[in-house]
Amino acid sequence: MFPAKRSGRFHGYSSVHFQRDLISGFTVAIIALPLGLSFAIASGVAPVYGIYTTIIAGILISLFGGSRFQIGGPTGAFVPVLLGIVLTEGYESLLLSGLMAGVLLVLMGVFRLGALIRYIPRPVTVGFTAGIAVIIFVGQVANFLGLRDIEKHEAFLPNVREILANISTINGYSVLTGAICLAAILLIPKMSRRLPGAIIGLVLSTLAAAWIYPGEVATIGTVFGSISGEWPAISLPAVSGEKIIRLLPLAFVVAMLGAIESLLSAVVADRMAGTKHNSNRELIGQGIANIITPLFGGIPATGAIARTAANIRHGAATPLAGIIHGLVVLVILLVFADYAANIPLAAMAPILMVVAWNMSERKEFRHLISVKSGDSIVMAVTFLLTVLTSLTIAVGAGLGLAAILFIKRMGEVTGMTKAAPDPHSTNRKVRANHSHPDRECPQLQIFTLEGSLFFGASDLLGETVASQLRKNANVLILRMGRVLYMDMTGESQLRHTVRELRKQGLEVYISGLQAQPREMLSRSGFITEVGASRFFSHTGETLAFALSQGIDHDKCKGCSRNVFQECAGLSRSAAVTEVVNELRASKV
Repeated sequence: MFPAKRSGRFHGYSSVHFQRDLISGFTVAIIALPLGLSFAIASGVAPVYGIYTTIIAGILISLFGGSRFQIGGPTGAFVPVLLGIVLTEGYESLLLSGLMAGVLLVLMGVFRLGALIRYIPRPVTVGFTAGIAVIIFVGQVANFLGLRDIEKHEAFLPNVREILANISTINGYSVLTGAICLAAILLIPKMSRRLPGAIIGLVLSTLAAAWIYPGEVATIGTVFGSISGEWPAISLPAVSGEKIIRLLPLAFVVAMLGAIESLLSAVVADRMAGTKHNSNRELIGQGIANIITPLFGGIPATGAIARTAANIRHGAATPLAGIIHGLVVLVILLVFADYAANIPLAAMAPILMVVAWNMSERKEFRHLISVKSGDSIVMAVTFLLTVLTSLTIAVGAGLGLAAILFIKRMGEVTGMTKAAPDPHSTNRKVRANHSHPDRECPQLQIFTLEGSLFFGASDLLGETVASQLRKNANVLILRMGRVLYMDMTGESQLRHTVRELRKQGLEVYISGLQAQPREMLSRSGFITEVGASRFFSHTGETLAFALSQGIDHDKCKGCSRNVFQECAGLSRSAAVTEVVNELRASKV
């Protein structure tokens, strides 16, 4: 089944479109090649596995994904997690974790969970992205400086101590090699955006290390051995029930990272190209790629924002550009694999350092810090925990803290105030905070409730009514048109308050219920208990009914407050009724 027929993404395809896809696919392949090598090395696996991932995931994500321009492959977001899995569980477990993550991603897409990613707060994503950037950057310092006897650790601080303990072993040739590559990465794009700075930097630094000071720096070949130009055979990772249970939390983290990264990349692509991606199909495509890639030894992959943006900038027309990008990398692997072993590790380090710098979201980080709000705390906590503990703990703590602060804010914006007709309004429109003791109706009280009536503000209703309701009031009108959400705790508090008021002899009327609160009160039986006749759409009709049916008209006699437009008529009517009653009594 060819995806083009299902999606229509190749409708009207022409030779012009193919030319654009070919140019863009070739260009992105040149960008992706060094990144595939670098991310694999940073993740603690042989560099060739990064190439396999670039090829397989790149092709499959373009074939089955939900974004027109998405480029998939290994990314920096995975580096700390994958390195931790390799160090603690081993490479074989990394493959199984990636495969399990692929299954989870497919299930997320099938059950249409793509939209849920939008509920992850921005401070959390900025915090863990910046934390990952710091980990990647610091992780490349040893290779850049050419330090010897470095032992890799899962945690950040032991790695920093390892660097400091071995700083005396710095290799000047490695620094020079890294500096040559870094200079090319930074300067080449200023000369021409079409020239691949990373590839040129790798070539120049490799030639310098091989011809000017041969044997002085560590290379891919001396550390990892030669890179095979042969395509690997399919191999299923060793599976057992105990292993699946043990690796499931790690697979879940990989799946969530892959979902977040790919959908963020798809959103960026939509903004740049004016398209609209299918989030659930994108998750399924990512899942398929991550199920197949480990069978060939590849590491987890996701949508890559920088490569996707480059794909769009270089004129890609359809997903065929992503497929071409994977095929070009495959050709490079088959033809030039022997030469890759000569690439110095010090030349790979600045590539990842620049990636870390670009992914750090430093502008957004500074902005959120400068705001000095609850979001600043959420981001800072997520960032610090990402660096000092693990991504799992960081994201969990960030989401938990964000939820607590959100509940607190929602509780603060939920309020209940007295309301009364505005005497300066031509039709005496009822407004909140216009009540004054001298202008209050002795019998009828109006309260405006706004915000969300939920567990974070459950005490508000009872406390406000208890403290502000007049003792001799006969009727209470609750204006709830500005209550957009109510949970069972809020329903329980409303039910309890209304029951207590009715026990005291008060009539309670409710106006302006929105859809969600009305549905909640209907399902809970509250509307039936109170009586449907006591619910009104607008404050005006609620007032009209309450003034005609709910209040004691005898008490209106002689009242000069004139709170409502009807007050003058009610006062006169009460006085006339009294005179008539006195006359009848005198005749008797």
